[in-house]
Amino acid sequence: MRAAPASLSAHRSSRMTPLDDLFRRSVGVHLTAFIGTRQPLLWLLAFVVGLAVSGATILFHYGVGWVQWLWLGTTSDHMLDVAAAAPWWVVIAGPTVGGLVVGLYLQRVHPGQRTAGLADVVEARASGKPVLAFWPGVGSAFATIVSLGAGASAGREGPIVHLGGVIATKLGEWRGLGSGQERVLLAAGAASAIAGSFNTPIAGVLFAHEVILGHYGLTAFVPTVIAATTAVIPARLLFGEAVIFDIDPIAIESYSEFPAFAILGLAAGVVAVLFQWTLVGTDVMARKVPMPLWCRPVAGGLLVGAIGVAMPEVLGIGAEAMDRALHTDGVFLGLLLILAAKMIATAITLASRFGGGIVFPSLYLGALTGSAFGAVAASVAPDLASPQPLYAILGMGAVAAAVLGAPVSTAVMVFELTGGFQLSIALLLTVAIATATNQALHGRSLIQWQLEMRGILLQSGPQRHLMRTLKVAAFMTPALPKAKLPADYPSDSLLAPGDTLAHALKLFDFSGRADLAVAEGDDPERIVGWASHVSALRALNDAMAADFAERHR
Repeated sequence: MRAAPASLSAHRSSRMTPLDDLFRRSVGVHLTAFIGTRQPLLWLLAFVVGLAVSGATILFHYGVGWVQWLWLGTTSDHMLDVAAAAPWWVVIAGPTVGGLVVGLYLQRVHPGQRTAGLADVVEARASGKPVLAFWPGVGSAFATIVSLGAGASAGREGPIVHLGGVIATKLGEWRGLGSGQERVLLAAGAASAIAGSFNTPIAGVLFAHEVILGHYGLTAFVPTVIAATTAVIPARLLFGEAVIFDIDPIAIESYSEFPAFAILGLAAGVVAVLFQWTLVGTDVMARKVPMPLWCRPVAGGLLVGAIGVAMPEVLGIGAEAMDRALHTDGVFLGLLLILAAKMIATAITLASRFGGGIVFPSLYLGALTGSAFGAVAASVAPDLASPQPLYAILGMGAVAAAVLGAPVSTAVMVFELTGGFQLSIALLLTVAIATATNQALHGRSLIQWQLEMRGILLQSGPQRHLMRTLKVAAFMTPALPKAKLPADYPSDSLLAPGDTLAHALKLFDFSGRADLAVAEGDDPERIVGWASHVSALRALNDAMAADFAERHR
C-alpha cells in the first residue's frame, strides 16, 4: 500500500483522464447551455398550463350544461330529442334570453364589444410580445358558456383556446420569459385546450404548431406535448377513455372509389369557401345595421331559435346531430337542408356577438357534406360505394382542414375523434384536395381572413410582417432632454415612436436622409430621439435572424 498502488492509481488516472475529461466537458457545456435557455422552467410552466387549462375546460363543459338545463332540463350534449320535443316558444326563448344576458354583459361589463377566439390567439403570437388580458379572457369564456348553453350555434374550442392562451401568457409574464418562450408557452396553452376539449392530444400538439406558431420547432415540441398530455389525463378520468364519436370500424369497399374521394375533396373545398363567405358576409352586414350592442345577441338569438324550431339540429354545439350523421344514412335533400341551416345559424350566431368557435361547426358541416356525397355515390354505384358514415368522416376532415388552413392537425384530429385510422389514405387525399380547392378559390383560411380585416397580413411572409410589427421606438437613439429640431429640418421627414419599421424605411428612401428625427405626436417641435437608416436595417436583420432561429430550433 505504499509506492506500487499509488503509481498504479496514477497510471489508471492518467489513462482515463482524456476521455473522461472530454466527456465531462461535453456534457457540462451542453447542460450549462441548456439550463441557460431556461428550458426546464418552460417545461414546468407547460405542465402547470396543462393542468390549469384542463380544469378550465372541464368547468367550461359543465357550465354549458348547467345553462342548457335552465331551458331544456338536461345537461347532456345529447339534447337533440329534448329540443325537438320542447314547445316552440321554449326553443325560441332559450337563445333569445341567453342573447339578452350576453348582450348586457358585453355592453356593461366586458371591455371589448365581442368575445375572443382563435384569431386573437394567432394575433397575439404574431405580435412582438404575446399578451392576452386575463380578466377580459375569463369574461369572454363566461359569455361563451352562456351563449352555447342557451343554444347558440357555434363550437366551444375557439374560446377555450383563447382561455388557454390567456392562462399561458399570464404565467409567462409572471416568470419574466422572453418573447420567444412566451410564444411557445402560448402554443402550449392552445395545445392543451384542443387536447382537453376533444380528447385529442396528438392533434392538439400539431394544431399548436400548424395554426398558432405557424411552424414546427423542436424547442416548442416538448412543452406543447407536456401541456397536451397533462390536459388530457383529467378529462379522460372524468369522461372516459373512448373517442368522442365511437363508431364501428369501416373499411373502404374498393380502391376504385378513390376518384370519388377526390371529387368529395373538391365538394368539401367549395363548402368551406361558402362557409367562410357566409360568416364574413353576415358579419359585415350585421355591422351596417344600426342597433345597440345589447340588442344584437337578442336579435340573433331570436333568429337562431326560429331556425331551431324547424331544425333543432342547428342548436348548440351539435354533438348529437353530428354523431347521427356519422352513424346513420341520411336523405340527400334533408342533409343539404340541415347543412344550409347550420351554416346560416352559425353565421348569425357569430355576427350577433355570441361567443363561440368555428372548429366544431366546420367538422359538422363536413360530416353533412360527406354524408350527402355518400348518398349520391350509393345511388350511382351501389355495388362499389362505401357506407355513408365513411364519407361523413372524410368530409369532416376535408371541410375543417380547408376552413382552418390546418390539413395535418385536422386529419389527425379526425383520426383521434373517430378511431378511423384505417381511412388514412382516403382522408389525406380528401383533405389535401379540399385545402387546395380553398386556396385556389379563396386564397386564405378563415383565421387569415379575420386577421387581414384587422390589418395583419401573415401571408405576406415573415419579413413584411416583422416590418409592420417592429416600431421606431425599438431602434431609435434617445435625444437629449429639451432637444429641438434644427431650423432647416424638413417637416415631412419626422417619425413618431409608434411608427412601424416599414413606414420608417419608406421615409428614409423618400427623404434621402441617413438619420430621421423622432418626435412626439402631440408636440412635433420636441424630438425624443433619432433613428438612423443603419439601425433600422440592423433591427430588421436581427428580428429576421431571431425569427429564423425560432422556426428551426
